[in-house]
Amino acid sequence: MPELPEVETVVRALRQPLNGRTITGVRNNWPRHIGTPTLDELRMRIQGCQVQSINRRAKYLVFSLSHGETLIAHLKMSGHLSVVNANTPADKHVHTVFELDNGQELRFRDIRKFGRVYLVQNPDDILGKLGPEPLEASFTPEVLAERLNGRTRALKPLLLDQERIAGVGNIYADESLFYARLHPTRPANTLNQPEIVALHAAIQKVLKMGIDREGASIELYVKPDGSKGDMQNAVAVFRRTGEPCYTCGRPIERIVLGGRSTHFCANCQN
Repeated sequence: MPELPEVETVVRALRQPLNGRTITGVRNNWPRHIGTPTLDELRMRIQGCQVQSINRRAKYLVFSLSHGETLIAHLKMSGHLSVVNANTPADKHVHTVFELDNGQELRFRDIRKFGRVYLVQNPDDILGKLGPEPLEASFTPEVLAERLNGRTRALKPLLLDQERIAGVGNIYADESLFYARLHPTRPANTLNQPEIVALHAAIQKVLKMGIDREGASIELYVKPDGSKGDMQNAVAVFRRTGEPCYTCGRPIERIVLGGRSTHFCANCQN
């Protein structure tokens, strides 16, 4: 699933072709792609709306539209957004298309069909329960400590909880714990202050690295132009089971934790 760096990369790529454009119509061949409202109501409400800005909240893309509406998209496992000329041959996995006033289209390609689109007047209807953004200045070690305080859950699944911290997924949780030298099964409430500071720094380090490298093309993720990101070439532990740790040389291990594959160095992380 695209995580914070991948979604941020998509947002940055879509701003130039979409900001200022007016949506003239919507096509859809998979109604479940539309989370809210109904497809018919979406068509009626969004037609004639201008895209005023595009931002990110956690793993969601947030399109601020004229008339006070907000279009929100979640790519889920396999979603891909691109802006192309309307005469570009159709891909069988494109399920939702927003027609634009300049003869182009915003196409939502989604092989596994888990992605969702929402049109709302109040973004908090979709985004309101999300935790703090880990790259914002307001996300301090003290805020992270509060997020961990009293939590007996293992660190890895806690980092994946979007109500605790927004935007971190499987790749960047594993990488953060490696750089913080923390074992993924460690109970969150056992961290001391220096360990919290180290984890805070590690989260920001790997997310910034992911953005700089325009995401990790490990599974289905590619950038809007179809090219791959580069973060997959810089991971320390993720999907490196059995390969030597870059720090100590011990083989990277894999366990399943909270239903998710988890990769770590048992020597460096404790």
